[in-house]
Amino acid sequence: MSKASYPLKLPASVKEAAARLAKDDGVSLNQWIAVATAQKIGVVETASDFLKRRAGNTRPEGMSPFLDKAKREAPPAGDQI
Repeated sequence: MSKASYPLKLPASVKEAAARLAKDDGVSLNQWIAVATAQKIGVVETASDFLKRRAGNTRPEGMSPFLDKAKREAPPAGDQI
């Protein structure tokens, strides 16, 4: 496995929490951050792949018939553009 360096700047509170969790896990802060990053990548890629498969060959214009049938009502307070 090749490795690359990246200077990471974290808010102090995040670094302290990550350091505490790394210590609880018995690993270095660097290792803990690497594993946490890998887990996040897995979650995001899995969700993206799932949504792409679920969408299939649909296109935004395919929603028009459903949107045309939707009620015309004002957005809830605080939800306006």
